[in-house]
Amino acid sequence: MTTMKMCYFVVGTNNMPSAVEFYDALFAITDYRQTFADHRMTFWQGADSDSAFAVALPFDEKEATHGNGTMLGFSLGSPELVDAVYQKALDLGGTCEGKPGQRGPRYSAYVRDRDHNKLVFSD
Repeated sequence: MTTMKMCYFVVGTNNMPSAVEFYDALFAITDYRQTFADHRMTFWQGADSDSAFAVALPFDEKEATHGNGTMLGFSLGSPELVDAVYQKALDLGGTCEGKPGQRGPRYSAYVRDRDHNKLVFSD
């Protein structure tokens, strides 16, 4: 059997400059850095070069919308970093979807970015 793993995740945006500003500042306190950008898509990667996160203007040129029930999780390694990234997201204009706290086996916090995409940060 072949092993499969996630290689990238893309969220849509209707305002690329705002999305890039949000994620550049948010990721500045992590190891994620911009690795590629063109007129319709910007990618960030961390130490694992086999995975990436991106924001994109939709290919069909229709309005980007957030998926109801869709959520992107970032593993940060410590409750302190979860708290810091959560607060940074709020400071950048994100909105709270669940304050930092213990949820099952993980310490997690939930936010929406400026385009209302839902993100979770976990230890």
